[in-house]
Amino acid sequence: MRVIIIIAGLCWMSQVAAVAHAQTAVLPAPSPDVARTAPIYASFTNLRWERIMPALGAGSPEITILRVDPSTHATQLMIRVPPGFHVAKHWHTANETHTIVSGTFIMDHDGERIALGPGSFNYMPSHMIHEAWTKPTEGVLLFITVDGAWDVNWVEGSPRAAPAHQ
Repeated sequence: MRVIIIIAGLCWMSQVAAVAHAQTAVLPAPSPDVARTAPIYASFTNLRWERIMPALGAGSPEITILRVDPSTHATQLMIRVPPGFHVAKHWHTANETHTIVSGTFIMDHDGERIALGPGSFNYMPSHMIHEAWTKPTEGVLLFITVDGAWDVNWVEGSPRAAPAHQ
């Protein structure tokens, strides 16, 4: 069974909505985007973080949506992933990039595994199945961009509390 979590936003202070058992990502019509006519400045200390998987409690990754383009739904966001976390196999409808701000993010697709440290970047084409881990002793802060609406399509079910990759 595939579970899709759809992240939609209204400008940079978006709220996270989880939709289970959906087959397609349908986003509400966005509000007018002030970012088209004015810059956005967001202090890290003022960002609003929400748990992506509230059932995992403090063990859940957290997300903050920075901006969603009202026309394309292209999204800029950040995710904090806790230590010892396995991001289960999944894919996204849009192309996705990760820039590692802090920590080490271990990514895998088709058996090709690489550890990415601070300042590292990767590009993940749309529909490419991938998974990732954090080290047991450190969390990760990611800056992510997608060129369409951000969604997560779990291949083998959503993440659960489980041993992390060593």
